[in-house]
Amino acid sequence: MTGDSGKRGRKPAPRTLVRRLLETRGRTYAEEAGIRLRDTPQPLYQLLVLSDLLSARIRSDIAVAAARELFDAGLRNPRRMAEASWQTRVDALGRGGYRRYDERTSTQLGEGAELIQRDYGGDLRRLRDEADGDEAALRRSLRKVPGLGPVGADIFLREVQRVWPQVEPCFGDKAMQGARRLDLPEDPGKLVRLAGDADTAALAAALIRVVLDKHAAEELLAS
Repeated sequence: MTGDSGKRGRKPAPRTLVRRLLETRGRTYAEEAGIRLRDTPQPLYQLLVLSDLLSARIRSDIAVAAARELFDAGLRNPRRMAEASWQTRVDALGRGGYRRYDERTSTQLGEGAELIQRDYGGDLRRLRDEADGDEAALRRSLRKVPGLGPVGADIFLREVQRVWPQVEPCFGDKAMQGARRLDLPEDPGKLVRLAGDADTAALAAALIRVVLDKHAAEELLAS
């Protein structure tokens, strides 16, 4: 009996735990929002919009739903976003349930789209190339986008590393909180090695979900 109870109380090995984490929660927020992420202007811009929405103090599922509504309304690139009326953007955000911040966010999305059009010709790869491999410079440029801020920049970089290997591995403080809850290494290199061939962006998103779901760590450690 003692041996059986000891087995039940034993924590999964780190590699096993990471595999379970990825299997159960390893979907990126871009995937959830229906963004087919590639290193091309339109999906990169859509990820920027999603990152902006996710950075507010609002549930992630609402931010994802609002992003889908914006894209379904045809606002999939900075030109269309900038040309849309303020009310069109507000209405799309409202349909996604993003009502608490809809008016301010509509303004920020319009101003951000104009900035991206003006400074980068609508192509965020130019922003990346101007940073020339300097992650701090890349973050500074991203934070100039109205509404994005440091949290939004972190979200964008965590997700974009799937197609921008220059910024990989990128986890950030919040993902490391998830690693801490699971008693996993709080070191990006060690986490990547534990994940093997798995996608780093998916692992980062999964660790974020551990922070957002208060029961996630307990469930994973008990499984």
